[in-house]
Amino acid sequence: MAAHSLRFLAPTLPSHSLSPISVAAPPTLRYPLLRLPRLSASAHPHSSDLVPVPAPSVLSSDNGISGGSIAAAASAIDVDAVTEAELKENGFRSTRRTKLVCTIGPATCGTEQLEALAVGGMNVARINMCHGTHDWHRQVIRQVRRLNEEKGFAVAVMMDTEGSEIHMGDLGGFTSAKTEDGEVWTFSVRGFKAPLPERTVNVNYEGFAEDVKVGDELLVDGGMVRFEVIEKIGPDVRCKCTDPGLLLPRANLTFWREGSLVRERNAMLPTISSKDWLDIDFGIAEGVDFIAVSFVKSAEVINHLKSYIAARCRDREISVIAKIESVDSLKNLEEIVCASDGAMVARGDLGAQIPLEQVPSVQHRVVKICRQLNRPVIVASQLLESMIEYPTPTRAEVADVSEAVRQRADALMLSGESAMGQFPEKALSVLRSVSLRIERWWREEKRYESTELNDVASSFSDKISEEICNSAAKMANNLEVDALFVYTKTGHMASLLSRCRPDCPIFAFTTSTSVRRHLNLQWGLIPFRLSFSDDMESNLNRTFSLLKQRGMIRSGDLVIALSDMLQSIQVMNVP
Repeated sequence: MAAHSLRFLAPTLPSHSLSPISVAAPPTLRYPLLRLPRLSASAHPHSSDLVPVPAPSVLSSDNGISGGSIAAAASAIDVDAVTEAELKENGFRSTRRTKLVCTIGPATCGTEQLEALAVGGMNVARINMCHGTHDWHRQVIRQVRRLNEEKGFAVAVMMDTEGSEIHMGDLGGFTSAKTEDGEVWTFSVRGFKAPLPERTVNVNYEGFAEDVKVGDELLVDGGMVRFEVIEKIGPDVRCKCTDPGLLLPRANLTFWREGSLVRERNAMLPTISSKDWLDIDFGIAEGVDFIAVSFVKSAEVINHLKSYIAARCRDREISVIAKIESVDSLKNLEEIVCASDGAMVARGDLGAQIPLEQVPSVQHRVVKICRQLNRPVIVASQLLESMIEYPTPTRAEVADVSEAVRQRADALMLSGESAMGQFPEKALSVLRSVSLRIERWWREEKRYESTELNDVASSFSDKISEEICNSAAKMANNLEVDALFVYTKTGHMASLLSRCRPDCPIFAFTTSTSVRRHLNLQWGLIPFRLSFSDDMESNLNRTFSLLKQRGMIRSGDLVIALSDMLQSIQVMNVP
């Protein structure tokens, strides 16, 4: 096995040794502190220490910059247009670390609405396969891609499968239906010709009328509306509303008997239905970045899906997100998270299967496990539910969002608020402003985390990368650096840095447009597309030049630079 050297070397500085740097240097100056050497020649035969590396080729820009030699040079690097504007206006510390996911629906499917969400901070656009046709979803995906190309955004696309759980139909084409206390509604497995009879809801599960009993409690969308079963007539189940609210199309249904969740035949339904497989084929063909799998029960389902995707998608990667929203998910939580590329805490459906008072602790547990296992985690469902109808959130909703940000979840997700709400842009603005405020408070209080992160490396080389990232994040906090730079071809080292939740933003440079979009889901990462070589000195000089021309960094800024090709770490000031 090739030896890996990780000794610390003193930098070449006129009249300064390593030990007195922090004392002797004037307060306004910062000097290079240390450098870990590259791996030996036997470990890296193509290292730039041994073989000259040609100048890297220039990628064309998606940002639409033109005019003059400076602009032409700056176009060799791509960054999200919104993040670039924030950096120019407010500096490094202004950037939001928590990422935002918006569900796209009738309220936000137009080009203008999608652009408004992207400008407002949307990092990932989610399409829900419970609603709409493939043609409708295809149009949304292509509009997002077109906006990325024309406007300089880096919005990723997530496709969410419907799953096999019991849910309502489409409400006869209506976007919602309001229930009142004491009203009697009929839940039926019969197929009706439009329009539906008054106060009638279709149910997708043929055994529904057989499984429920008079006296059972029926919960819609995790308890947003509650009914009591009062009568069964063939395929029809008549229910009295006991807790009124808003019925949404294709909302999840669960029923309880004597205080316990009734699962029975429902537990036998497959995680991925025949419709889901057709939707997955559609997502692969359209090149989505993430596929979120509903009601995951075991790691086996995730592994099977990843093998299926790999066999049909050899030229790019699609990440699989496991939705944690059932009792079965919680029983096998660690193995599901380990098998997946990320997880989503779907609190609405989860709250229908466990007591409501347990949902906060389960959310905390899922976020913590995902962090330990280095998987991005999304907190979803009913974050700002009241903003479907009202322009301002409740104080409790703001507190709920704040807690998710304080737990350091990678991302927060809007569902009905952005899909069919009356104020999608305002809801997104609330998520953004609350995230920024809580993150700033965390930094001002210098609440560096004492969380011990488990080793996740599967090889010696990965172990080196993990140790380097842990050390770099700790140094970044102690030295109060302005930014971490990481050059990564696969995104893995950037992900390891994100896991450490450093105090400063992480500039992740990658040559791949697809990797860049994937990184847009992870906490604290600002993904750039940039061509680079194994020569770190050349990469840094070129990056500094390009970012200074764009006004995103300034001379004197202190950065720590890492690379997953050479497993190196450097600390330096921008010249």
